[in-house]
Order: sequence, then structure tokens, then C-alpha cells
Amino acid sequence: MIFNIIIYCLQVLLVYGKTFMSNCIASELLNSGRNVIYQTAPVLLETVIDYKMNKQKNFDNSFYKSILETDLLIIDDLGTESQNSMKMSELFTIINTRILNLNHKITKTIISTNLDINDIFKIYGERIGSRIVGNYDIYYFFGDDLRFKKR
Repeated sequence: MIFNIIIYCLQVLLVYGKTFMSNCIASELLNSGRNVIYQTAPVLLETVIDYKMNKQKNFDNSFYKSILETDLLIIDDLGTESQNSMKMSELFTIINTRILNLNHKITKTIISTNLDINDIFKIYGERIGSRIVGNYDIYYFFGDDLRFKKR
């Protein structure tokens, strides 16, 4: 079974295959009949805020519920989104709900980022940082930038 994972690398400018690895995990789970949502942090948080701001007008409640209840949620590129209090609040709600099983369903989350742990605490604060450090397995990716390798 997949555990909560934060895929993390120290070099912001290099790409080590975090997204590729996340997609491989997602593919395996989809092939086994599990539900998976993959989205970049900026798009995920903007979409959730748009949903909340336009409640019941244009959005279906099942969208927000699916983010909280999907078997695996992959949040890619955490740290690339613009920062504001609404996004911090929504990120906290998503992470906390999924960790505490507040939806009464076991759910797992993968977060990929180029931020180091200190930056996570600096940007997202103690509430989010402590949940990530305390509840996620951290994997470091090192190596050459895969985008520059010749095929």
C-alpha cells in the first residue's frame, strides 16, 4: 500500500523524475481499480478556491468531495503556486482531512516539491509543515536532469 509521501529534492533548478515517479504510481493504482487525482498545486488550489467562491452556481459539490476522498491525491509542484491566506487554508484543509481520515475513508497523498523542509515551514507555517513532516515519508531524488538527456 502506498504511504503518504513527499517527494523532495534539494536542487530547485534540476528535474529528477518526481513527476514521472508520481505518474507511475498513479498508473499502477488506476490499473488496480483505485481512484487517483493528479494536479499541480497552483491549479488544484485555484480550482478549489473558485469552487468555494462560486458555491452552488457553476460547480458540482462532487468535485471538492472527490479531492478529499480520492484513494490517491497527487499534488505536484507544491511551492510554485502564488501564496495567499485562502490557499494556505485550503491546502491545510485538504492535507488535514486526508491525514485524519475525516472523510471516513483511508486516503493517501503524494506531494512533489523542490522546496526543502525549512522552506516548507517558512512558506506554509507550522500547521502545514508539521503535518507534512510528521505524517509523510520523505524521499530524496538526486541525479541528472532528465529533460536534458538525449533520447
